[in-house]
Amino acid sequence: MQGIVKEDILERALSPIASYPRSFLRWAGSKRFLLKHVVDLLPGNFNVYREAFLGAGSLYFLLQPDKAVLSDICIDLVETFSAVRDNVSAVLRYLSMFDPSEEAYYKTRKNRSQGRFKYAAEFIYLNKTCWNGLYRVNSEGLFNVPYGRNESGIIVDPNNLRACANSLRSRGVSLKICDFEENLKEAKQGDLVYLDPPYVTGHNNNGFIAYNETLFSWDDQVRLARVATTLVQKGVHVIVSNADHAEIINLYQNFTVKRFLRSSTLASDIKKRRQISEVLFHSTN
Repeated sequence: MQGIVKEDILERALSPIASYPRSFLRWAGSKRFLLKHVVDLLPGNFNVYREAFLGAGSLYFLLQPDKAVLSDICIDLVETFSAVRDNVSAVLRYLSMFDPSEEAYYKTRKNRSQGRFKYAAEFIYLNKTCWNGLYRVNSEGLFNVPYGRNESGIIVDPNNLRACANSLRSRGVSLKICDFEENLKEAKQGDLVYLDPPYVTGHNNNGFIAYNETLFSWDDQVRLARVATTLVQKGVHVIVSNADHAEIINLYQNFTVKRFLRSSTLASDIKKRRQISEVLFHSTN
């Protein structure tokens, strides 16, 4: 059983830039900004932490659990986490060679490497230099997000990446490429599950409706809610983040709802960026 000291976790959540480890990626829809809202919803202790939509892994790195199962269907994402875990020095060595310029960005995007650790370094470089940390591929499966500038010129904090590698190397932490149900089917009473699916973008008007519908359909949303409800019935602590929309709310009738506002950043037209409401569904006190 892993205990949680909420005061310590909240302090780290409120000062993410000063904390190690923290996510080493920018991820569209990243939950780093809502970590402070999640802390109050965490149980006092739990057995295994399970995150089935890994993304940037912000909550995982905040909690630093001894036992965790982390998964995503994005192969490149999970393999990058694995490469950082297995040989962070090699990844850092390749990262030191990259120039965060537009010319270098498109050259790297077009000519991906075959080597495992260099490929992971390219993934981090492209992620930190592309537009808004978005991960999108074309019909041929090739990453096609445009250049987004990198004003700081900093691709990665080496000390933080090493701290992330140390965390991922814990013997109780595993990484999987799989659908969310594959991760969650082994969840048991007392486990902690955090679910952050792609949102129902048609209600957020963020410009990626068709893309996200392909990634995660409405049927997937219904399936996720059904699985989450079953987990609660088994005694699993469940937290789900999603869009604040009536049809989504209706899927989680047996959950407590916590609403919050955040600034939208995904709209390509800055005039369309606004405060949007999102929700956290939770089964914990």
